[in-house]
Amino acid sequence: MEEMNLKNYAYIGDAVWELKIRSKTILITNNARNLHKLTTEKVNASYQAECLHKIEPVLTEEELEIARRGRNLPIPIGRRQIQTEYRQATAFETLIGWWHLKDNKRLEEIYKILEV
Repeated sequence: MEEMNLKNYAYIGDAVWELKIRSKTILITNNARNLHKLTTEKVNASYQAECLHKIEPVLTEEELEIARRGRNLPIPIGRRQIQTEYRQATAFETLIGWWHLKDNKRLEEIYKILEV
């Protein structure tokens, strides 16, 4: 299914998502504190888990499988208190990374669904 390790998709997906959100927030304010607040509202496990839930109905079988496998990646010890949320966010980041590297058109479709 993929030549790259899923952890690597999640890793790049995390960066791509944060860059997308930061690219939007810089158009809203110049204030550093506000930039940070606006960014961290959308670059966190809780919000990303919500995003995954929102897009799940439109995912293909292959995308659902990538999300499932991303959700099952080992998680850091420090994140275990919010394990379910963190796993959902990791699945979301895995998909973002996969689309970024394999299907940018689909990634743009997902961004439109998420209104980002």
